[in-house]
Amino acid sequence: MRQTKPRARDLGIPFDGVPAALNAITDIAGVEVGHTTLISGEGNLEPGVGPVRTGVTAILPRGKLCQLPVFAGWFSQNGNGEMTGTAWVEESGLLDGPVMITNTHSVGVVRDAVIAWRLEKNDVPVTTSGPGFWFSLPVVAETADLFLNDINGFHVKPEHVFHALEAAEGGAVPEGNVGGGTGMVSFGFKGGIGTSSRRVDESNGGYTVGVLVQCNCGGRTQLRIAGAPVGIELQDEILPAREMSSFTGDTGSIIIIIATDAPLLAHQLKRLARRATMGLARTGSVSGNYSGDLLLAFSTANPDAGRPDAVVRLTMLSNNRIDPLFEATVQATEEAIINSLIAAETMIGINDRRVIALPHEKLRDVLRKYNRLIE
Repeated sequence: MRQTKPRARDLGIPFDGVPAALNAITDIAGVEVGHTTLISGEGNLEPGVGPVRTGVTAILPRGKLCQLPVFAGWFSQNGNGEMTGTAWVEESGLLDGPVMITNTHSVGVVRDAVIAWRLEKNDVPVTTSGPGFWFSLPVVAETADLFLNDINGFHVKPEHVFHALEAAEGGAVPEGNVGGGTGMVSFGFKGGIGTSSRRVDESNGGYTVGVLVQCNCGGRTQLRIAGAPVGIELQDEILPAREMSSFTGDTGSIIIIIATDAPLLAHQLKRLARRATMGLARTGSVSGNYSGDLLLAFSTANPDAGRPDAVVRLTMLSNNRIDPLFEATVQATEEAIINSLIAAETMIGINDRRVIALPHEKLRDVLRKYNRLIE
């Protein structure tokens, strides 16, 4: 699994903060990401047949070989969406198992397949009380790819979920039209998966924050990149006249997953998740009424988080030291969203609907006009 497409920084787009080595969520040691991408068929929509433009993405906080829980917190910026399993995350402060992202109508099959996969991995100790797997409340999030995909055809199958989980690995993360982001649209351009990271300086602990987004939100004229009104400047780029209204309002959704190696407890991770909305705002989104903007943050520190002992010894970063992590989260979220747009490619889907990619050279021209381009 290797990223070969250009990224935002390759085009000279300036961002605040210093990324870690990969500039990806996988800069957090142990985090693995896998995709299954489903693209087939063309022409008129035939429910159950296609065209198919969808998939599933898996994020494993401690990798395939370790299902020990992590502390986590989640936040709903706007709730026109779904993220299963969050009632228990909120109650327990723990995330047990992977985070999955797919299309709106595949949440159920993905959830059930995660349970089946974990049952198959029964020899993996999921708690320190002993080996074995009893039950699970999987976290599965979604955005709607109905503009390009036969969303009512239920094309995501259990084997596709298994593949995304088994294919998960560290290293560079493919972005754009991949996994759950395959058929997504953002700010009137082709959207999808994006990721980024930030490294906090050593004086503040040297921690890393990584973000992965499935981006399907925003109206064309809202888009801002590096502070420049890119969407307004490019509002006359090709739009399908029959579906113009689908690209003018903030009617999509976004899933934002934040990972860190900083020793944060659940209530602090919820605070981190909230800060990611400020990175979203930097790109121009206003989290419209029909947008499902759901966020989850987890920490890979405290490996004993899920121990069944009566008393568990933990470490926690003081709230007085948390501001650099807030800043890192905002910065990495902004860049992850822009990376999703830069990597995405023009796609034709159901009924020959065509969504163009954000044009790189025209984007550079706009940034140059506003003195925001790194030449």
